[in-house]
Amino acid sequence: MTRLNVKKVALSLAAVAGIISIICALLIAIAPEFTINLFGAIFHGLDINAIAKQMTLGGAVLGIVEAIILALIMGWLFAVVYNWMRK
Repeated sequence: MTRLNVKKVALSLAAVAGIISIICALLIAIAPEFTINLFGAIFHGLDINAIAKQMTLGGAVLGIVEAIILALIMGWLFAVVYNWMRK
């Protein structure tokens, strides 16, 4: 088995997280009730109406940036641990 390229794994996960976060923000903007119900189903019926709030453009952008940064860190850490464990 080959070693994972840490940078490529981190960037790939960050790109996927950014795309998913953008899609999520668009769904909330276009169809908020549907999206909240969809996420409630994903979380096994948890009523997220109690924690849902009005989305702002700044909040959406901040959320996308946060998702990308966290994914970069998780992708990097995943690849580092994977390469360490395969030794």
